[in-house]
Amino acid sequence: MTIARLSPTSDGEIRRSFLSGFGKFTLSATAIALLSGNEKLAMIGSAAAQTANNDVAILNSALGAEQQAIAAYQLGAESGLLQKPVLALAVQFQGHHKQHADALAKAVQKLGGKPATPLKDYGFPKEKLKTQADVLNFAATLEKGAVSAYLGAVPILTDRELAKAAASILGDEAMHWAVLRQALGQPPVPEAFVS
Repeated sequence: MTIARLSPTSDGEIRRSFLSGFGKFTLSATAIALLSGNEKLAMIGSAAAQTANNDVAILNSALGAEQQAIAAYQLGAESGLLQKPVLALAVQFQGHHKQHADALAKAVQKLGGKPATPLKDYGFPKEKLKTQADVLNFAATLEKGAVSAYLGAVPILTDRELAKAAASILGDEAMHWAVLRQALGQPPVPEAFVS
């Protein structure tokens, strides 16, 4: 069974959904400034609101991806298909994703946004998960998609501290992907560059 057949979405679709939602911002501060006759303040307020809300949109997309990963590792852990050392690894990786989700939710709140909530059903291909290798391939596909998505998000986050945090998460996702590939007997780092 190939990784692509187990993947719920392609890398491009993961990146697009991760980076979607731009251009939505609240104009309440801008409207107040315009009503008071202060156009310069309105322009500054509009740019600041757009910047903060773009970062919120990016962070919420990342949070959604982390929540999906938490659910995927839960599915794998409950599948009964994972042997003890692999199960321990899945639980450890799920713990990392929980920490990522917590940090992202706090960052969204700090920026004045409302954190994304987990979906009730992610539509995982449960019927295709019949062996430990199937579960590992599925997890590796999600981790590779996360690497790609964070790679796209880091340079467009306007807050440098948020970009640094996202880059740190990207590194962790890349390590997850490499370890899962190695557990599957594949070269852990298949290429010199990731995209």
